Amino acid sequence: MTIQEYLDHVPEDKKEAFHQLRHTIKEHIPKGFEECMSYNMIGYVVPHSTFPEGYHCDPKQPLPFVSIAVQKNHISLYHMGIYANKPIEDWFRAEYPNHVKTKLDMGKSCIRFKNPKKIPFDLIAQLMTKISVEEWIETYKKAIKR
Repeated sequence: MTIQEYLDHVPEDKKEAFHQLRHTIKEHIPKGFEECMSYNMIGYVVPHSTFPEGYHCDPKQPLPFVSIAVQKNHISLYHMGIYANKPIEDWFRAEYPNHVKTKLDMGKSCIRFKNPKKIPFDLIAQLMTKISVEEWIETYKKAIKR
């Protein structure tokens, strides 16, 4: 599936928010990450040209960083930096209530937005700027060596 095919299948009630989420990520993610289809989602990855080792679970895949997906009951944002970097997770959790009055619905790396009208795009924009490609590679390498 291509990115365009994925976008073509986004349900009408989530389409505007999903497109805005994608736009926000593309506008604010540091240079060096590439957009592609990754694990059946729209992903933002470190390409093999930058990190030839790829993802340890499947070295043929580029190193994932952020992914977005439309699920049956929500829009998902997967951010591996939140999972791997406790200060960024703490920052995000502390900032979230300043942007949205609904409760944060978050797993290890997954942030779920059940109401497309309640996505804090400005906060997502800030989150995207927090980790460069180089910082992500270093964080990833340290986590894998454990």
